Amino acid sequence: MSDRILRAAVVGVGHLGRHHARILASVAGATLTAVVDTNQPRAQEIAAGLGARAFTDVRDILGDVDLVSIAAPTEVHAEIATLCLGRGIPVLVEKPLARTVAEADAIIAAAERAGVVLAVGHTERFNPAVLAARPAVDNPGFVEVHRLGTFPERSLDIDVVFDLMIHDLDLVLSMVDSEVVSIEAVGVPVLTDRADIANARIKFANGCVANITASRISRDRTRKIRFFQRDAYISIDCGAREAEVYRLMRYPDRRPAIEGGRIEVPDSEPLRNELQDFVDAVRFGRAPLVGGRDGRRAVALAAEITACMAAGARA
Repeated sequence: MSDRILRAAVVGVGHLGRHHARILASVAGATLTAVVDTNQPRAQEIAAGLGARAFTDVRDILGDVDLVSIAAPTEVHAEIATLCLGRGIPVLVEKPLARTVAEADAIIAAAERAGVVLAVGHTERFNPAVLAARPAVDNPGFVEVHRLGTFPERSLDIDVVFDLMIHDLDLVLSMVDSEVVSIEAVGVPVLTDRADIANARIKFANGCVANITASRISRDRTRKIRFFQRDAYISIDCGAREAEVYRLMRYPDRRPAIEGGRIEVPDSEPLRNELQDFVDAVRFGRAPLVGGRDGRRAVALAAEITACMAAGARA
């Protein structure tokens, strides 16, 4: 497929999906040919602005596209993804991959049966600050994460763990090479009937501890992750797309010194990086940076945290 332009479609062109459509209309190796949304006027508006066709039913495009990006609500991810994959169409599913581990397994199984690419939209993996700082992260002992946002008009079909914290669950799981052995968590519903603010303390078999806080009811926006490890400290500001690395340098002829500071971060859009990776994975027959198994692992940990919060609330 590497020699031809792939026909792309976006399913769900609301708050995030319209950006998927905008980017797929201009990435290398693909062209946007269709948008699908149950809100017909919205589908028509987005399609008209990007030179694509508008549909309200994903079944109407299955014979005319080479890949699909799904940015519809989480509750329909499994239904839409398995439908597309069942027709042999590569799929990118926005995070979270699914509502449950069982649904995630069904999506993965459909992709494996079809032998096509399944990518998951954990966009922070493609954040240029994360990419720049990642090589410095080596066996961290403690991870501190704060992801605070204002109350959204979207994603209210899921709690804050599946809505926001899952970004950082995926990041931490990708950078801590160990299995989770224990979880402590608390969540509080404030403006909805689901947890709107949550904290999870996750311990890994290698001794690393991650303390993760997520809120969708804060006045300010914060997206920061800090890694503490032997002789080094790494700080990543995902919102500002900045990163700092400090190291304890030891010298034979003088006292040790802390050296470092802000590192160079290329100017790039995380979502564009993510979608380009997906298109390239389909074109060149390679695995995407974030695949179905990665998405499942994040969903499984999110489900454990949610269960832990529920158990604590009943106690």
